[in-house]
Amino acid sequence: MSDKRKTRILVVDDDRIVLRAVSEILTREGYAVTAIDDAVEGLAAARDPSVDVCILDVKMPHLSGMDLLKAIKRERPDVEVIMMTAFATVETAVQAVKAGAYDYLTKPFENIDEVSFTVAKAAERKALRDHTRVLEEALSARTQFEELIGQSKQMREVFQLVQTVSHSSATVLIEGESGTGKELVARAIHFRSNRRDKPFVAVNCSALTDTLLESELFGHVKGAFTGATANKKGLFEAADGGTIFLDEIGDIPAATQVRLLRVLQEGEVKRVGANDTIKVDVRVIAATNVDLARAREEGRFREDLYYRLNVISIRLPPLRERPGDVPLLAHHFLKVYAQKAGKKITGISAAAMEALTCNRWVGNVRELENVIERAVVLTPREVIDLEDLPASFREPSRGGGEVELASLAHLPYAEAKRLAMRAFERRYLSSLLEKHANNVSSAARSAGVDRSNFRRLLKQYEVGGRSFAKPGEKRTEGGPGAALPRLSA
Repeated sequence: MSDKRKTRILVVDDDRIVLRAVSEILTREGYAVTAIDDAVEGLAAARDPSVDVCILDVKMPHLSGMDLLKAIKRERPDVEVIMMTAFATVETAVQAVKAGAYDYLTKPFENIDEVSFTVAKAAERKALRDHTRVLEEALSARTQFEELIGQSKQMREVFQLVQTVSHSSATVLIEGESGTGKELVARAIHFRSNRRDKPFVAVNCSALTDTLLESELFGHVKGAFTGATANKKGLFEAADGGTIFLDEIGDIPAATQVRLLRVLQEGEVKRVGANDTIKVDVRVIAATNVDLARAREEGRFREDLYYRLNVISIRLPPLRERPGDVPLLAHHFLKVYAQKAGKKITGISAAAMEALTCNRWVGNVRELENVIERAVVLTPREVIDLEDLPASFREPSRGGGEVELASLAHLPYAEAKRLAMRAFERRYLSSLLEKHANNVSSAARSAGVDRSNFRRLLKQYEVGGRSFAKPGEKRTEGGPGAALPRLSA
């Protein structure tokens, strides 16, 4: 949701009565308003980069509103423009939309809510585009770390560690919950090292049986066991000169731990069933989602192997500890899956992004990726909205709607307070409506709020969905063309 105090509105109309009326409506709403009664002067004012939304009359002397619209869009394509006229037709509406107008208002206005609501949606769309641009710039700034994404303090520390350890051959142990991106860190280390032109071999140690794991890692000779019909090179040999990534290292059996220790100590492997050893030059990066130190203390993991692996340790924080990275990650996945689906999806609404940021993310980045992919597939709009997310994100009593204080602990106080307050206010409005069977007037009286102000709150927090739109009004997220059904000849 855009901050009204920071939103600048330019109103251009040669009718000074209308100009004053619109200015007063928007000023009371908290916007910074500039009112101009001349189209040529309006064009000069629109060049100011602080202007977010322009409201233009269609019929003006010297320069028509339609020509002014086209001129503004040529110079400031990011500005949202709303057209006004007392002589609205479907033809003029279509022309305005084709020229880049966000929406269309007819004079006289039905009520002030119509003006304030249309401007609010236009301002929100502008804010969404600005936020998307910032996210794009942030994504571009982190390309040197391949697919690792984040701007939080925790992730910047990870990036710095990756940068530092990449230039050595020391063994690295990456610790973190499932879905935090441990393999991405391993790949980043490899591809920034002097081994980048050699193989990177990844193996999930928990996905293979004990016998198969040893055969895969170290190879075997013909006749070593039933089914071994020929000599086979192991993954350590395949990774010679490069890097081997051993995921879920905590799950390997005791016998394999002994053989792995020999590789780390001596730099040589012995194929299953063979007598001779083979020298290999392989950097080992291991990863685990269990507490390997505890496994060592409990005797489930060899102490000597633990210290051989844990030369350099990198801890990947769970997503709930870095909620500030959620918008960046969500935007990245949005771009990826929108392109795959061939859809033009420009961003994520403020309400949806807030729900994503406040979620606990038990499945970490992988879960977020799945939620965004689902939303991209299901949404019919150009902007992902709250209703495109799973039901848990829309139900106040479920995890997606609740703000966990622990998930906000790593945010600045002001930002954490803002998210917590908005989540509370949305839950309050939703519960109040449910209590009063969706009767807005009754809910407003119970809350002690004027009905029109209460309706504005519902729209602001996107509570109640489209059932609270004005009778006969049909709107779609994104604006253009939304006003057409309510125009009259």
